Amino acid sequence: MESFVHGVILAIGLILPLGVQNLFVFNQGSIQPSFIRAVPVIITASVCDTLLIILAVQGVSLFVLKFSMFKVLLIGAGSVFLFYMGWLSWNSGSVQQSDVSSQIFTTKQQIVFAATVSLLNPHAVLDTIGVIGTSSVNYQGSDRLLFTLACILVSWIWFFSLAGLGRLFGRQRRFADGIVLINKVSAVFMWGSALYMSYSSI
Repeated sequence: MESFVHGVILAIGLILPLGVQNLFVFNQGSIQPSFIRAVPVIITASVCDTLLIILAVQGVSLFVLKFSMFKVLLIGAGSVFLFYMGWLSWNSGSVQQSDVSSQIFTTKQQIVFAATVSLLNPHAVLDTIGVIGTSSVNYQGSDRLLFTLACILVSWIWFFSLAGLGRLFGRQRRFADGIVLINKVSAVFMWGSALYMSYSSI
């Protein structure tokens, strides 16, 4: 069970920090009319993380570390996407009860945005590949399988819990007033992340 515990601790450490993916899942959990309506974003984020974890464990990390140009392209695409997401978040209007429907993402929009936030987020991709991928080389056979399953399990539990927490706060009467502020903070966070990644790649 050592490999399983290691996977749990490692995955928690990687997924806890506030990031674009977490903010998006929390936001959708808070503004959707019901928890079921937020399930598409939860499933998409979890599936994307599962895919990244499996690819990392299967050795993609060695590919990324070997070909530096791939890393540059990943950071470039991710930075552009974060600027775009920040612009959308900054310009989102008030979510008072009278116009909350205009802020609710459809199932298709949730899936597309969650997938892009997950797969075009260089920090998330590089953390998964660089940390989980390289850590997995210490295990073989069933130990590696347990390590992988632990990382995946933490990811799924986290996103369901995060959306649930958003739902809990979103039902508070005063919380609607703070959604706009959260969107502004999210936008600044995205732009800051994009600038930092661009700077660090130069």
